[in-house]
Amino acid sequence: MNILFKKSLWWFATLTILLSTAGQAADYAWKKVERNGVEYVDLSQVKGFYNFPTLSLSGSRIEMKNKDITLLFAAGSQEVLMNNVKFIFSNSIIAINGSYHVSVTDLLKIIDPILRPASIASATPFDTVIIDPGHGGIDPGCSNSLGTEANYNLKVARMLKDHLTKLKFKVVMTRNSDKFLTLQQRVNIANKYSNAIFVSIHFNAIGQRGRTRARGIETFTLSPVGVAHYGRSLKASDFVLKAGNRQDSANIALATAIHWGTRMHLKKAGMEVPDRGVRRARFSVLTGVKHPAILLEGGFMSHPTEARLIHSNAYQKTLARSICDSIVFYRTATIQRPKR
Repeated sequence: MNILFKKSLWWFATLTILLSTAGQAADYAWKKVERNGVEYVDLSQVKGFYNFPTLSLSGSRIEMKNKDITLLFAAGSQEVLMNNVKFIFSNSIIAINGSYHVSVTDLLKIIDPILRPASIASATPFDTVIIDPGHGGIDPGCSNSLGTEANYNLKVARMLKDHLTKLKFKVVMTRNSDKFLTLQQRVNIANKYSNAIFVSIHFNAIGQRGRTRARGIETFTLSPVGVAHYGRSLKASDFVLKAGNRQDSANIALATAIHWGTRMHLKKAGMEVPDRGVRRARFSVLTGVKHPAILLEGGFMSHPTEARLIHSNAYQKTLARSICDSIVFYRTATIQRPKR
C-alpha cells in the first residue's frame, strides 16, 4: 500500500483506539423516540457515547467533531459526511422537541461500525477475495460508442486479481471470460468458500435526459432489514432477513474502505470524479452472499467525460490498485480488536 494512501486513511485505523472506551452500542440504554414507525435517538446521546467534545449547530448544518473525526449532518437530509466520506442514510435527520435525532438503524448499522471497525464481531479474518465482474456473455450491461460495461468490469477484475495474488490472497473470479452467469450462479460460487469477502465490479449509466448530469462513483451494501432498496419505497419483502444481513456491519466497513480508497487514488492520479456516496440496496448478489459484500459502481459510461476515463487503461489500473489497497486496509482495521 503506498504511503500517501496510508496517510489519507489514517483516521479510520485510529478509531479503535480513540473510541474503544465506549461499550457495545447495540446494548447501550439509548433513550429512543418513535416517529412514523421509526426509532430515533438524540444526537446529543451519540455525542456522549462516542466521546465527541463538540456538537454545534449552524442553520440546518449539524457538526460533531473531535481532533480526528468530523461528522456533518443536515436537518431533513439523508446525506451525511463522515471525514468527507459521503453516506446516504436510511432515514433523514429530523427535529424532535427542539433537538436533532438520527434513526437507530443508521446509528447501529452505519455510524457505529464506521467509527469502531475493530468492534465488528462478524468481520472475521479472511484470506479469500471473491471478485465478481458484473454482466458478461449475452448480457453486456451498459454500453456506449467506446465499449461495454461487461468488458470494462472484466478488465478491472483481472487487474485486481493480479494485485491480490501478489499479496498472497486466494482469489476467486465468478467469471474470467466473456461468459454469462445468472445472479444466483454468482451467489452460489461465492458461497462455496469460507473466510472470504465479495467485491462486485460495475459501471453505471443513465438515460439520455440525465447523461450530462449523472456522474461519479457510488458503492452499495445490502439494505438492513426494514430498509428499502435505494430509490424506491418500502415493501413487505424488505422486512425479511437475508443471508447478507448477517454481515451488515462488516458490509458497511468494507464499503467505506473501498469507497474512500477509490476516491483518494483517483484524486492522487488527477482523475477525481464526484462522490455519490455509500448507499444501501437490495441487489441479488448482495442479498444472497454470506460474506461481507459490496458492489462498486466505478463511474457513468453515459457521461461524456467519465466515458473516456472509464475507457482509459490508466483509470482501470487506478481502480484496481485502489480496491486492492482498500481490501488490505479493511482487513487490518477490522482485526485490530480492542483490549478488554
